[in-house]
Amino acid sequence: MNLTNPLVYGAPIFIALIALELSYSKTRDNKKLYNWKDLLSSLSLGIGSAVIGALMKTVSMILIFNFAYELFNPIVDGVRTNIMGWESFGYAWYIWIFCMLLDDYTYYWFHRQNHMVRFLWAAHIVHHSSDNFNLGTAVRNGWFTIFYKPFFYVWIVIIGFPPEMLVVCLGIEALWQFQLHTQYIKNLGFLEKFVNTHTMHQVHHAQNIEYMDKNHGGFLNIFDRIFGTWKELDESIDIKYGVSTPPNSYNLYVILTHEYRNIWNDMKKSKNWGDKFMYIFGPPGWSHDGSSLTIKQTRKKLKQEKIAAA
Repeated sequence: MNLTNPLVYGAPIFIALIALELSYSKTRDNKKLYNWKDLLSSLSLGIGSAVIGALMKTVSMILIFNFAYELFNPIVDGVRTNIMGWESFGYAWYIWIFCMLLDDYTYYWFHRQNHMVRFLWAAHIVHHSSDNFNLGTAVRNGWFTIFYKPFFYVWIVIIGFPPEMLVVCLGIEALWQFQLHTQYIKNLGFLEKFVNTHTMHQVHHAQNIEYMDKNHGGFLNIFDRIFGTWKELDESIDIKYGVSTPPNSYNLYVILTHEYRNIWNDMKKSKNWGDKFMYIFGPPGWSHDGSSLTIKQTRKKLKQEKIAAA
């Protein structure tokens, strides 16, 4: 079955919506919503990500997804059958819904690990490195995440979902994620109970200690709620967007690599190989001497200070 990735149609819509939000903010509403140099960096990163992504999606389909699908779902007596014994899935409407749910579940863990493992965070931090939150930020994607993302999702084709179905689901997820990056859509009422909305994604992009490492969901917020990472927007908190270790540059090379450089510098602080390993694969902020703290450690420290001051 030949299917087209929705992002093929989404790209021109992205550009149009960015232009619309930019024009509206500059002429009617908030002239500080967009910074021209920051927007240029974001668009350049987005273009590079699209080019590399197009190549990698082809590689993913041929070398990873298709290979895994054929290996674990061989044709037996004319019927494609999973090695566990069930018939591989077709294209019924309810199979599409199930695939989207599995895609969303995987997206949650893929996204969460990008925040929990520093080496992965070094690639993902690019998306969070702007101190602006707008539709331009939505296309500010790191180039290196593309190389390991397929390995998080390959299990879905292994159990019997067609590779092209998964790729379409990934495209739909990306479309939803794009439009979350606007401040102009407010509370969505009843939908806030189970859908990952714009206010929730504002929380995700904030560097306020109350908000960091929250709301990793794609379409839904149910996995954040189940696994303890959901956080509602508090209107009384003045959001500060961006990251605690920003690149402080509009140069693409610096934006793409600055956290890798930080990791290397931190590794040189200790001769212990266990410490070096933790600087690479431990949570962001971990240090062998307590000179920097993880988000969990920071929250625990603040809680203890609050109790002591009471």
